[in-house]
Amino acid sequence: MSLDERAPAVVRAVSPSVPARRQSPSPAGAVVVIAPLSLTIALGLWGIRRKNTMWGDESVTYQLAHRDLSQIWHTAQHIDLVHALYYAVMHEIFGLFGGGLLTLRLPSVLAMSVAASGVGLLALRLAGPRAGLLAGLVFPLLPQVQKYAQEGRSYAMVCALVTWATYALVVSVPHRARWRWAVYGSTMLLACLLHEFAVLALVAHGVTLVVSRVPRPVLRAWSVAAAGVVAGLLPLAICSAGQSEQVSWIGGPVRLRYFLVVAVVGMVCARAPLGVRGPVRLSVLAVPILVLPGLLLLSASLVKPLFVDRYVLYSNIGIALLLGAWMDHFHRRQRSSRNAWIAVVAALAALVPPSLSLRTPESRSDDVTAIGAAVRKEGRPGDGLLYLSGRHRILTAANPEDTRFLTDLALAQDPISSNTLAGVELPAQDIAARMLEFDRIVAVRAAGAHSSTDPQEEAKTSTLRRHFREYGTTHVNGARVTVYVRDLDPSPKAGPGPNSPGASGGPMR
Repeated sequence: MSLDERAPAVVRAVSPSVPARRQSPSPAGAVVVIAPLSLTIALGLWGIRRKNTMWGDESVTYQLAHRDLSQIWHTAQHIDLVHALYYAVMHEIFGLFGGGLLTLRLPSVLAMSVAASGVGLLALRLAGPRAGLLAGLVFPLLPQVQKYAQEGRSYAMVCALVTWATYALVVSVPHRARWRWAVYGSTMLLACLLHEFAVLALVAHGVTLVVSRVPRPVLRAWSVAAAGVVAGLLPLAICSAGQSEQVSWIGGPVRLRYFLVVAVVGMVCARAPLGVRGPVRLSVLAVPILVLPGLLLLSASLVKPLFVDRYVLYSNIGIALLLGAWMDHFHRRQRSSRNAWIAVVAALAALVPPSLSLRTPESRSDDVTAIGAAVRKEGRPGDGLLYLSGRHRILTAANPEDTRFLTDLALAQDPISSNTLAGVELPAQDIAARMLEFDRIVAVRAAGAHSSTDPQEEAKTSTLRRHFREYGTTHVNGARVTVYVRDLDPSPKAGPGPNSPGASGGPMR
């Protein structure tokens, strides 16, 4: 071999290796994060006050977050243990920023914004920049996401945590560092502690890894992380099982149609060749998280009704990924972008009516602000106040001024001192006796509430039926407020009868 032929080999042998430069974040990655985040914040702030109204579940958050941490803990021993961590978080937020309506809802807006960025990054990693941007922008436009981004409950936070746990999972498959799996497990555990049904996302993740046929070390690492999540959740699950009666209101699947529609649309999108090949494909990740949590809840509902759409809000991660990747695939196949733009405009136009509707008080199942205002309007100073049933006391508890001049006839111990949501009521015979001391009673009854066989509730209804007549009823969103007057006087004056404690200047509750 000649020297000329050997020279290149020599040069290659002695040339020092150039160290690999660390890739800087691409502009596409920044856009995929910032654009969905900005859109979600904008949509979240649009009409966030809902005409300064609040619905029942938000009212519970508002009341408990205003209690101190020890009171929250003691209350959780009786009810709502599954939400105790969320109430503690909101208590701290109220302490920092004040306990107003905006402070109640802004954490959900910000959490959903973080979730939107996570969805964009997931699609970017699995299907490319355009799919990432589209998926991230689709996510905040989904009606269910818009709804719960403006609600003072834990579901938006859970959705954000599940999103980023899913991203940690995808990143951990090719990079098997233990700390990545620790991040995945910790994020999933926090999501489950905020709401137990987040554990269903863990099942979806496991199916994704099995279908993807990842190496055994990856499955083993995931199994260890999943076992840690289950072990951390187990004490909460065992203790909260004793409070299962608080979901007794679920008579059947709640808002099932939305889940079925997005599941069908997602399955159709998944038939297209979406994303790039890799350890985990986009459709193999998105379909399980879209479909499995809801199906598992529906299966459990055969024994005990449990399906409520917001319990698996994070399923929207799956439909956003599939729609974003499908639109990217559709765009690449179309020679002209005209059809794509027509489809986009039509979809956005279809979203306008539900988006407007979600920002009205009527979009929720009740309106405690309107209920309280109706009680204040119909009640007169000194009137009796009755809740049918007692657990509906929370419907007027957000603003004590609405019931300040009325006497709660059945209340023995208020909610705060009793560490409950609705307080402790008097025995049945005492309630009946107190009712007979008043000539005029304002009764609050939740819409759709059925008559209870509880002795206290029977005492209320039987006393009203025997000794009072209906004077007038005001219907508001989620309840009706009825004024009852004694049969003895067709035009009674407000307040207690002449022999009642209130007539002699006694204290009112």
